[in-house]
Amino acid sequence: MIATADIGRLAAQLIGEDWEGVRIVELEAARRYTPNEVAATFAKILGRPVRAEVVPRETWGSLFRSLGTKDPIPRIQMLDGFNEGWIEFERGETGSVKGSTDIETVLRGLVETAPQLRSP
Repeated sequence: MIATADIGRLAAQLIGEDWEGVRIVELEAARRYTPNEVAATFAKILGRPVRAEVVPRETWGSLFRSLGTKDPIPRIQMLDGFNEGWIEFERGETGSVKGSTDIETVLRGLVETAPQLRSP
């Protein structure tokens, strides 16, 4: 996960740098968050209980189709890769550039722009 503000900052920085050839820059958040940490942060912001729940893998295809995905297989394969640990940055977590925006800042911004998420 990475904040769009961090993507923009890094893109602006990279545009201003001189380099030649192919360059790959792997960017991620300052640290990796678990689903339970994200739920706890939403709970803190919203002031009500929020919990992460496992969505059974056998329901992913129909769920993604119901959300408008024409072919859910690539998305399912990607999620399998993350969940099983075989999708990773080339140089691992220690080799990536880290963003500076924390999860609470990102989620607060999301809640502020999505009235349906605010407490009644």
